[in-house]
This record gives sequence, C-alpha cells and structure tokens, in this order.
Amino acid sequence: MTSKPDWARILRFCFSDGIPRRSLWVAFIVGSILNLINQGDALLRGGHVDVVKLLLTYVVPYVVATYGAVSYRLRLDARKD
Repeated sequence: MTSKPDWARILRFCFSDGIPRRSLWVAFIVGSILNLINQGDALLRGGHVDVVKLLLTYVVPYVVATYGAVSYRLRLDARKD
C-alpha cells in the first residue's frame, strides 16, 4: 500500500539545501550539450532555432535533477522515522 505524497515536504525539499543551484548547473551543462547536438547547425549558422525545443532542452534536465535529489532526500527522511 502506498501513502499519499506530502506535497508540502516535497516542495520544501525542491527549494532547499542547494538543490535548485545544483539542478540549474545540471540543466545548463546538459541542456547546452543537448542543444548543440540537436540544433547545433542552426545555432552556429544563424538558422532557424526552435525556441520551444531549446527551452525544453534546459527544463527537462532541471526537472530530472531536482526529482532525483528530492526523492533521495525523501528516502533519507523516511529512514529517520
């Protein structure tokens, strides 16, 4: 049986203990690499760049890094109980 998520605790973890800063670094590094792979020719030659894809390429690594950090913190927090 699974319990309902404690959204207040999840949100607190999302914005605490350096998680946003680390997630931003991951998003910047991974997003930049993926944008170069996916749209490098357009970026380097001044061609048409799909802005939605460009933004999502940064948002997705941010969300994944934050999810990983928060799930780890939730697991640690559950062990304390």
